[in-house]
Amino acid sequence: MRAAWVLLPALAALSAYYVYLPLPGAVSDPWKLMLLDATFRAVQQTCHLIHYLRLSHHLIVLNSLICTFDKLKSVSSEDIKITDAVFDGVEVRVFEPPAKGDESLKRSVVYIHGGGWALASARTSLYNNLCRIMAESLNAVVVSIEYRLVPEVCFPEQYHDALRATKHFLQPDVLAEYSVDPSRIAISGDSAGGNLAAAVCQQLSKEEDLAVRPKLQALIYPVLQAFDFNTPSYQQNMNMPVLPRYVMINYWIDYINGNYELAHELLVNNHTALNVGRALSFRARLNWTALLPPSFKKNYKPVVQATGTEAIVERLPALLDVRAVPLLADDATLARQPRTYVLTCENDVLRDDGAMYATRLERAGVPVTLDHFHDCFHGCMIFTVWPTDFSAGVQTRNSYIKWLDENL
Repeated sequence: MRAAWVLLPALAALSAYYVYLPLPGAVSDPWKLMLLDATFRAVQQTCHLIHYLRLSHHLIVLNSLICTFDKLKSVSSEDIKITDAVFDGVEVRVFEPPAKGDESLKRSVVYIHGGGWALASARTSLYNNLCRIMAESLNAVVVSIEYRLVPEVCFPEQYHDALRATKHFLQPDVLAEYSVDPSRIAISGDSAGGNLAAAVCQQLSKEEDLAVRPKLQALIYPVLQAFDFNTPSYQQNMNMPVLPRYVMINYWIDYINGNYELAHELLVNNHTALNVGRALSFRARLNWTALLPPSFKKNYKPVVQATGTEAIVERLPALLDVRAVPLLADDATLARQPRTYVLTCENDVLRDDGAMYATRLERAGVPVTLDHFHDCFHGCMIFTVWPTDFSAGVQTRNSYIKWLDENL
């Protein structure tokens, strides 16, 4: 009995030590965020142990756990009809609101989910719930793309899946089947899905024979570059839940089929050093000292290596491939993009990716809304349902849907 009185406080102290993280004072729901992050870390460490024992790839295990506990069946309701379909070989989930009065055509959103190109699904409750609310709030047909994931496939297959499904949906006969107005379509996505949405929009803008083009693009805390892992937001938020810097670097390595041994080289920007000739022509397109406002730059200094490792780019050419890194696009491509919404969060390593893209689009003549949230964190928009219900999630989701409603 006496041992239990000693053991229980020790376990409580150990648990508190594992859960507690120093967070900025402005973060909403800090203790709930710490608990969410501690859960993520515990699950990820278990999955990495399974990987280390060579029982299965850690991402396969992690995604299996996510889908096992969170997958919803394809069901319909009186309010929203939900069906699963295949668009040019790519699985999608379609959310259709009921017809209202004499309305003949609806607006539409093509949505691409996040998850580091490796996790989550259009069928999980988090994204199922988001797309259902979008369909209801906007009275719009929402197409959620179920692209293939790492490690089953790596870049550029996720990009090809998103592009094929989107182009299939944009065909006039398919739009007619779903009663969609071809002049009122948005392409959207969050995190890695925002990366794919931006890359898809750029490619669509180059295809001259396309009969239907998106009216809008809406990017939620998008990941847009692997050129500089020392932007102010990467430095400021390197240890922030839910996406610390080392995790984002590992997602990039998985996506472009690299090796984790390169993580440190990427972290210190050796892959884009001044002696890496292939990177020089892109440097001005990602110069955060000229693209970010003072409130984002703060007092952080650029990390530019004089000499680095050019072999990294030779081994991983996707690091400088605009299909993987939309922020590398030239000005002519950016000028052809549709009206754009970019949502960023202060407590997010990817904050500056979105802000730099917004600046470059605006300078290219594209109407842009940069919607920045000072108290929010990466991934928050999908966390709106108990037990992962955050005020930040409701706040960002409502702002995003409001912009779509006013502009689509």
